[in-house]
Amino acid sequence: MSAAPIRVLVVDDEPLARRGIIARLARHADVQLAGECASGREAVRRIPEVAPDVVFLDVQMPGMDGFAVVEAIGVERMPLVVFVTAHDTHAIRAFDVQASDYLLKPIDDERFDGALARVRRRLTEQRTVGALPARLVIRDRGRMVLLAADEVDWVGAERDYVRVYARGQSHLVRETMTAMEAQLPDTQFARIHRSAIVNLARIRELRPHANREFTVVLRDGTQLRLSRSYRDRLAAFIE
Repeated sequence: MSAAPIRVLVVDDEPLARRGIIARLARHADVQLAGECASGREAVRRIPEVAPDVVFLDVQMPGMDGFAVVEAIGVERMPLVVFVTAHDTHAIRAFDVQASDYLLKPIDDERFDGALARVRRRLTEQRTVGALPARLVIRDRGRMVLLAADEVDWVGAERDYVRVYARGQSHLVRETMTAMEAQLPDTQFARIHRSAIVNLARIRELRPHANREFTVVLRDGTQLRLSRSYRDRLAAFIE
């Protein structure tokens, strides 16, 4: 069985720079272009959507630079990052945020191939040994709270926000349910309603109703609605 392709997202505000990176990536049969972004803000939207293995990320972009992108997504949740910039003054900061590599413009082909080889090694290690447990970085009232995925009980929609329930507390986060669902491991969490995601290990009971819907009761007594449209997500528990 062949190895899974390396899915790459290219982020640079200069079209010529994006085309140059994409052309170099096209020389490698094991690389698949997951998309391209012309700004940091676009990258923050796209990264949770396309879930790339690696992001080639320009440092200096108007509005939101590469470091701001990493901060917005969270170091723990970022894919592997290869920073690309015309200046070498950011190298130390790049590795402070766990960048896989750092390329200077104009990009040297040999140096580019070396960075991609380093990405391959890191991905192989992750896929062989297993990735670290998923973590969420929650920004709540000026604090940054780090949560392991298995600490989260459930997530609920709250207007333009989501509320994360974990460790006996709740945290209001400006995030969408779709983006939050993408950040949580699908072997451990399930969307049971358009406004609720639950940790499967927290489910204590399922109470059926005449309309073929269910009430999901968690270990702490929380009761959540399981809608018919999401019933298949919990089929193994219901049947």
